[in-house]
Amino acid sequence: MPRPLLHDPDEVLDAARDLLVEGGPRAAGIRAIAERSGAPSGSLYHRFGSRDELVARAWLRAVRRFQDGYVAALDDSVEDAVRWAVTFALDQPGDAHLLLRFGRHELLDTEPGAGLAAELSAVNEPLQRAIRRLARRSFGTANADAVERTTYAVVDLPLAVLIRQLRAGTLTRATADRLARAVRALLS
Repeated sequence: MPRPLLHDPDEVLDAARDLLVEGGPRAAGIRAIAERSGAPSGSLYHRFGSRDELVARAWLRAVRRFQDGYVAALDDSVEDAVRWAVTFALDQPGDAHLLLRFGRHELLDTEPGAGLAAELSAVNEPLQRAIRRLARRSFGTANADAVERTTYAVVDLPLAVLIRQLRAGTLTRATADRLARAVRALLS
């Protein structure tokens, strides 16, 4: 029988995420994560293998948390998706800041192992499939031009607005309605 977990993995990932957001990639070393989470360094190495694995897991968790809701909403309507994105950024500011400030390549010091590399490579596939579905609904095709135009509307524009308004501290729920109108106009 495996030993029970003494330290909640989500608390460890939260600690890594918070250190990354507060101080950048170099602030999230194993020692700092251990101090923040209360888990011994040895336990972190045992569970995650390395600092890069732990940081990658925190980033992947944030991506999946966002994309699960965004993709589901995008399949309903672009307005629902935009509202989801704004709500996520307001309700999950740690994850939002992590995703909006850092790509995975900025966070990792070494090339990930095969299993983690495969997860990192595949993490955006659900979003890419949803964008192709939306391109077909909006433009009648999922050719490269339609997919690019759809990506501008549902990825690039919301991303730019969220980054700007989160940094400025001006993001509110009212942003969602203005942003949804702009996204819809790009898809018309």
